[in-house]
This record gives sequence, C-alpha cells and structure tokens, in this order.
Amino acid sequence: METFERIIFTLESLVWSFPQTIFGYQALPLLVVVILGFGIFITVRLGFIQIFQMKEAFKVLSGKYDDPKDKGDINHFQALSTALSATVGVGNIAGVALAIHVGGPGALFWMWVTAVFGMAIKYTECTLGAFYRTENKDGSVSGGPMYYIEKGLGPNWKWLAILFAISGSICALLTGNAIQANTLADVMNTEFNVPLYITGLITASLVAAVILGGIKRIGAVTARLVPLMAILYVFGGLVILLLNFDQIIPGFATIISNAFNPQAGVLGVGSGALIFTLSYGVQRGLFSNEAGQGSSPIAMSASKTKEPVHSGLVGLLGPFIDTLVVCTITGLVIVVTGAWDSYHKSIVNPSEGNISYTLNVSVPEPVSADEFVLIFENGLPINGQMLRYNIPVDTMFVDSDYSIPFNGSIQLLAARTDIAQVADDGEMAFSSAGTVVSDESGNILRNLYGGVIENVASLTSAAFAVGLAPLMPGGQYIVTIAVFFFVISTSISWSYYGERSIHYLLGNRSIFTYRMVFVTMHFLGAIVSVSVVWSFGDVMLGIMALTNIIGLIALSGIIYKITQTYLNKQKKKE
Repeated sequence: METFERIIFTLESLVWSFPQTIFGYQALPLLVVVILGFGIFITVRLGFIQIFQMKEAFKVLSGKYDDPKDKGDINHFQALSTALSATVGVGNIAGVALAIHVGGPGALFWMWVTAVFGMAIKYTECTLGAFYRTENKDGSVSGGPMYYIEKGLGPNWKWLAILFAISGSICALLTGNAIQANTLADVMNTEFNVPLYITGLITASLVAAVILGGIKRIGAVTARLVPLMAILYVFGGLVILLLNFDQIIPGFATIISNAFNPQAGVLGVGSGALIFTLSYGVQRGLFSNEAGQGSSPIAMSASKTKEPVHSGLVGLLGPFIDTLVVCTITGLVIVVTGAWDSYHKSIVNPSEGNISYTLNVSVPEPVSADEFVLIFENGLPINGQMLRYNIPVDTMFVDSDYSIPFNGSIQLLAARTDIAQVADDGEMAFSSAGTVVSDESGNILRNLYGGVIENVASLTSAAFAVGLAPLMPGGQYIVTIAVFFFVISTSISWSYYGERSIHYLLGNRSIFTYRMVFVTMHFLGAIVSVSVVWSFGDVMLGIMALTNIIGLIALSGIIYKITQTYLNKQKKKE
C-alpha cells in the first residue's frame, strides 16, 4: 500500500504540481503546458472562432436552429446546462480563492487568458463529440472522446479510447462525485455542526433521485438548477460590486498590474513570484472550466442537432460563462472587499489540517517531547508561531465574543521530531495533528477564536460577509447555499459522464450497477477523507485530459475541415 501511495503521489506531482524544475529552470506543469499549448494552436488554426463566432453561438443556444426531429436526447440549452453544472461549481468559489491566495490578485488575469483559449478547445472537442457520436439500440446517443478517438483515428487507436473511458469512469466516481460530497459535508459541519453522515445521506438521496432517471431527467433538472444557483450567486456578487463600485476600476488595475508584476500582500498572502501567479491562474482556470478534460463533449454530444458545429458553438460558451463571468465576479468580490489580504474572525480548531506550528528551540542541545509546547500570553504565542495556511494567526481568544485573550498552551503531542530536523536558526516545524489546548487554569479547550487568513471556499464566504455587511448580516450563507447547489449539480452531471464511459466499456447492462456504485461513493465521500483517494482521482483526471488532447491534436485537421464547411454554408445563406 505504501508503494502504491508513493506511485500515486509521484504521478500527481508530475502531472499537476508546480512550478516544475527542469534543468534548473522553473516551468509550468506538464498537463498545463499541453492543454494551454493546444488551446493556442487550435485558436490560431480556426481563426479565433471563439471571438468571431460568438454571436452565432448565442443564436444556436437561443433555439433558432432547433428541430425536435433531429437525432439526440436533449436540446442545446439542456446540454449546456448539464455541461455547466459540472464546471460551474466549487472551482468558481474555492478555486478562484485558492489562486488569489497563492498567486495574488494577478492570478485572475491568467484565468481569463486560459478561458479565452479554453473556449477554442471546448469548441473542438464538443464538435468532434457530436460528429462522431453513435446511436444506441434504444434510440439514445453516446458521444465523447472515446468515440471520436476510436472512429476518427481508427481501430489501432482503440486502446487510447479505452484508457480514456477507464479513467473517465473512475474520475467521475471520485473527483466529480466523492470529493464534491466531501466538500459540502465539511462546509455543513463547519458552519452548522451537521454530522457528516447526515449531509451524505441527504445529498446521496437527491443525486440518486435524479440520475436513476437517465440523461433526460438529468437535463431537465440541470436546466432548472444551474440557472437558479447561478442567479443566486451572481446576484449576491453583483450587489457587493455595486456597493463597492468605486473600487471596481482600482480592482481591475490591481489584477492586471499584479499579473505581470506580482506583489505579496501585507500579511504575506500571494507569493510575489510571477511563476506562481501564472501557474496558479492557468491551473485553476483549467480546473474551473474543464477545457481539454474531455468531459463536456460527452454532454454536448447528446444535443438534438444535425449540425455538429452547433454543439461546438454552444460548448465554447461554457468557459465564457464559467470563467469570464462567474470566476471574475468571485475574484473581484475578493479583491475589492480586501478580504484576500485581511484577518477574519473565525472559530479555530488547533488540530485542523490547515493549522501548523513552529517552535523556537535550543540548538544543538537535544529537544525532548516536553518542550513541544507553544505558550500563549494575551492571545499571542511567545515561543513560536501558530499558522493557518502558512500565515501567522492574529490574537486568539477563548470566547466567541472575542473578549477574553487566550492565556495557556498548546501541547503538540504528534510531534516526535528528531534534532536533525531542526532548522539552523533553531526553529522547528510541526503539523497540527494531535494537539491538546489548555488554559492557564489547566482546563482543556476544544476550540479557540481569533483572526485568521482564509482560503478556498471560506475566503469567498468571508468576502461575501464583508461585502454584504452594510445590507444584511450573514452574507456568507449565500456561498454556503451556492456550494450546496453546485455540489449536487456537479455530481449529477459527472454521473452521466461516468455512465457513458462505462457504457462504452461494458455495454448497456452495466449502467444501472454503475449508478448504484456512484450513489454509494457519494455517501462514502461525505464521511471519509483519505488523501490517496483524492490524489488517485487527480491522476485519473490527468489521464483523461492527456488522452483527450492526444486525440484532439491528431484530429485537428478534421475539425478544421468541419468548421470551414459550416462557415462556407453560412456565407452562402447570407
């Protein structure tokens, strides 16, 4: 098992981690280079179709060319809703916040750049998905990378299609399902103290009720759910921007200037290094809109249409809506409210995974376990640091009114560090696992209260709380509600991606079993947190993307011909 874990973590690092060091130089991770590189290439080859055919894309989405007699399962709007419900989600809330926390505000600019090229990738894969889709015995259709790789490249490439389908079916169970459930369960437990299994039971039941009805029910539900959750979240963000309208232009200026000349925040947020700003912006952009991952063409292939380009044109709207609209609103709210580089009052569990510690110890004298104690006076540590997301916390209190400073100690029980691991300056670093917190009277405390730097979804929640404070308290709950809807809709859509993959591998009889496994994994994801499982999901996601991009590169000549044929027909009609 240890060997398996090392292999998985190594593969995950190779594909996703950044910045990579190659021949002594820092570089973007492999998958980011491959996907972004193809995006630039296909954009140029197709004549910037994402810009010059945007108007046509909205015409198709409006239903101008819809014909109920066309082959397919759902209309273009339902197909886009299904695709968007898988992409507009936690990444728009947590992913943007993570990019800004690590890379600074400038990371949002590189998310925009990624979205522009991602639109061309989405057009390519969605068009090919519809062009090479196949009709099943029951009259439904199936499409996606596994079909255009096999049909477009021939039987000698079927192994690549099978590899995509295997990774897609596994990734759907983990990344698009279990991890989503885990995120929501954690939020509900943190905000409302709801037990993990309760959240898991509720969301698993909702997901089951939808996915057991197949793509038509999925399309009908997402066509209602996606607009609802998007309107709720976007409306809250726009209200905040209106309340801070005088900061919008300075906010854009901060984002653009930091994109090329990153500056670390006052509290140490943002690395201040261009490679991190660019890397996190590009990677979070790709994660958010899923361009090149091969998931969206599975949904868009189900569109009722006789013109494959229509599926591609509607598909390219995905990154536009996901990143250029929703992620921009999130990023601007975080920047204009100043939430990205501010302390926020929060309940703090000293043993939570985001907390770490440093202690000042004597060197080179031996260090015993009794010395692994961080002492606080008037709410501040005096012999080391308590850090959240690697940034020192502000004054700690023992009450939720933030009125009684913490005087006491935190015993670091999990620390059994050898003297050789002590830094030259006499500073020793510890994880947060196994802490015991006690006040000066010896009373054991479970939690503390104080100012902390937020990250991921909690940072976006803090920004909404700050931004909506002039109008209403509890603005952060808009984010909580949005996360709930996002998680449900993402799991629903990924269930379809997974079942189409398993259908390609094992046939129609495997679908019901897969759906039951999917629902079970959703519940387990809510109650179990195993790092190797999440890393394994990321590896499968990487394999999906790499196999898909290989197919897209090989079929780039075909997509060029399909596009030119369509554009020529449109010119003749005009």
